[in-house]
Amino acid sequence: MMVVTASWPGGRFGERVDGMDQFPLGRASFDPHPAAAERLWRHVIELLEDERRQVAQRDVSAPVDVRELRDAVGAYGFDRPAEPEAVIEDVAELLRATTVHTTHPRYFGLFNPTPTLLGVVGETLAAAFNPQLAAWSHAPAAVEIEAHLLRFLGGRLGYPQEAVAGSFTSGGAEANMTAVLLALTRTWPEYGEKGLMALDGRPVMYASAESHLAWLKIAHACGIGRDAVRLVPAGPDLRMDTAALADRVAADRANGDRPFLVVATAGTTAAGVIDPLHALADLCREQGMRLHVDAAYGGAAVLSDRLRPALSGIERADSVTVDAHKWMSVPMGAGAFLCADAEGLAETFRVTTSYMPAEIPDTVDPYTSGQQWSRRFMGLKLFLSLAVAGRDGYAEQLERDADLADALRAGLAAAGWDIVNDTPLPVVCFADPGAATWEHHDALARKVVQSGRAWISPVDLSGRAALRACVISHRTAPADVDELVRAVGEARKAS
Repeated sequence: MMVVTASWPGGRFGERVDGMDQFPLGRASFDPHPAAAERLWRHVIELLEDERRQVAQRDVSAPVDVRELRDAVGAYGFDRPAEPEAVIEDVAELLRATTVHTTHPRYFGLFNPTPTLLGVVGETLAAAFNPQLAAWSHAPAAVEIEAHLLRFLGGRLGYPQEAVAGSFTSGGAEANMTAVLLALTRTWPEYGEKGLMALDGRPVMYASAESHLAWLKIAHACGIGRDAVRLVPAGPDLRMDTAALADRVAADRANGDRPFLVVATAGTTAAGVIDPLHALADLCREQGMRLHVDAAYGGAAVLSDRLRPALSGIERADSVTVDAHKWMSVPMGAGAFLCADAEGLAETFRVTTSYMPAEIPDTVDPYTSGQQWSRRFMGLKLFLSLAVAGRDGYAEQLERDADLADALRAGLAAAGWDIVNDTPLPVVCFADPGAATWEHHDALARKVVQSGRAWISPVDLSGRAALRACVISHRTAPADVDELVRAVGEARKAS
């Protein structure tokens, strides 16, 4: 990669020199003349539009030489200014050459979406206006837009809209950590001031062995320790085994531990399955425990009347996590924590300082209901996307993804693969009946990925090796599904 150093001919800032609008460098580049800024924006827009048109013709991913990549990035020593268009082109080329293109129609990978155009616009507006969402008084419109979104999402989940409380977060991990902090605070009011030493036993929580293991990091950070996370076995259907959970809770109580929280997953990362929400809610009510639903991926299904019944029971949870940057197709990161307990959230994040603006009646300062203090306007990209598409537009897209996944299942089954998960969500796990080993399936996934034709991953489902494909890009079409079936078939023949 060549670093192009600018040679600004001089003259007054932003002045036309030699018939061109020169882009100022150094400190002057912070706020250039409108003509120079407009030229740069035009260049960026053309670059982004070219990327949108060309991405489907590229390989989904390509091998990366670590040394070459570090040398290319390290060529920028920041000791002298460079032409902005040259820097932007360099970075764009690095991203094209080294990124797993989650915006590609044949990216069938993790829950990383192709972002909506309005989501990208929302990120740009949020960066340009740069509202500070700690205090309502600093960003009234931004705070109210996010609050409106939370009430809308909470209402679709089944909470009374007027009671919905919560916050936008950096992602599901932060939202799920909020759930644990709220549960600890509500179960033991003394926890907030005196910590775990004030409790009369060790708090323990429960999640499926198929859940996202961010719970271990969360337990570490909250002070209850990783051993406090009980990973409950899943049944043959890959859903949490409610009977095994009840047995573990009883054993922990007999040991002197203090069960306080059960986490259900609505759309597991590996297989997209939904834990038995009603059964878990019943058990939590009987045992005096709280229920949180990690619906970071599957929660988007509430936007579709057709898919919403798959999440029946989620309305009984004390709290829910939803990530808009997964199946709602907005740019990273936009998680959300939702509950109907504004008082509990306020107690969990209670703090008073002299330097923060005074509270304004009938408003909530976001820093008092979430872990973050200073933060960006994360909700705008979802607001714009929902406002322009409407809920019906989102429902149409989600249902289309589900239909494409059904077509993928049918194509794979016809080609002799075993479908090994059962979910209404568009996550398809399939295995080669002729060779059950992890090594075989891992090698198949690597062959497909290295071909550049598609991106899939190997997965371990309660000890069974399989391949995993998720329809997550709104650009995916039936032809892309057919191409994936061909690609895995050819990889199997070559193995």
